[in-house]
Amino acid sequence: MYSTKLALKNMLFFGHHGVSDAEKRLGQKIEVDVEIVSNLTNAAQNDDLTQTVNYEELYSLTRQVVEQEQFNLIEGIGYAILNLIREKYQPQKITVRVRKPHPPVGGLVESAEFEISGEF
Repeated sequence: MYSTKLALKNMLFFGHHGVSDAEKRLGQKIEVDVEIVSNLTNAAQNDDLTQTVNYEELYSLTRQVVEQEQFNLIEGIGYAILNLIREKYQPQKITVRVRKPHPPVGGLVESAEFEISGEF
């Protein structure tokens, strides 16, 4: 059996998340990576979209969480994305990384990042 992984990296969205009222009101960029481990060998052998994870749908699910829901923490964003993907695709493993560029921490920071993984 082969091990296969599909990933979408550096997806960029705009959402109204954060602990402070200003972050929620003004909104900010949110970056997301999603990796799915699943048996996609049939899709690879048959070159068949119906036998794989459609990454256009994967992008859309991720966008839905980031742009239509509101969270205090990037941890909540990652958890919601992971569970939505799990329900839709039942993969063997999912890893979600959520980054908030230049978080308000009183100094220069490239990004804050949260990673969550689940094996099913």
